[in-house]
Amino acid sequence: MSLLIKIDKDFPNKQITIISKFKASKDKIWNAFTNPEITDKWWAPKPYQTITKQADFKNGGQWLYYMLSPEGEKHWCYAEFKNINPMESYEATDAFCDEDGKINMDFPRMNWKNTFQEENGTTEVTNVITFSQEEDMKQILEMGFEEGYTMGLNQLNDLLNQ
Repeated sequence: MSLLIKIDKDFPNKQITIISKFKASKDKIWNAFTNPEITDKWWAPKPYQTITKQADFKNGGQWLYYMLSPEGEKHWCYAEFKNINPMESYEATDAFCDEDGKINMDFPRMNWKNTFQEENGTTEVTNVITFSQEEDMKQILEMGFEEGYTMGLNQLNDLLNQ
């Protein structure tokens, strides 16, 4: 099944909402978002790869990873998890950082709320990403977030169809 993606950019409320639907069980999709062994296979847009250094999916837990470019450049990222409601939703605050997880304040942080709903074998994932300032949202979009995340979701869909 082809992936259905809807993206809404609400600048006044500083939010991006992404709704994607996968022909797969909620359990499978939940694991794809929360298990780094699976997330590493689809998160970074090709030709980049995701490499997890540390991951602890629990309230207050962290995910420290980098996106590896074909030229060998490492783009480090960090996420901290909170408000985990297993198999239903979780929130995370992410940022660009260095290899030790020290946040790079030159780039905006994003607050994610991810919810998962299954109906008739199709799982809908809703990502609501909130920014502290409209300028931060614009900067992330100018950096190619929409294209990169869409590519990642398509890679997840391909992985599910293997």
